[in-house]
Amino acid sequence: MSLDRSLKVSSNMAGKRSVMKREERVAKMVTDKKFDAKKDKVLGIPKTLLPKV
Repeated sequence: MSLDRSLKVSSNMAGKRSVMKREERVAKMVTDKKFDAKKDKVLGIPKTLLPKV
C-alpha cells in the first residue's frame, strides 16, 4: 500500500527543533553532573534549548 502524495512531508518543511529531546537532555545533564539516575526521575526535568551552531 502506498502513501498518498498529499500526506508526505518534505524534510525542509519540518522546521528546526528549538528544544532537546528527553534522552538528549538526560545525557547533557549527566555530563554536567546535574542528574543522578539513581535518585532523580526522568519525567519533569527542565527543557533545554538546542545549542546554536
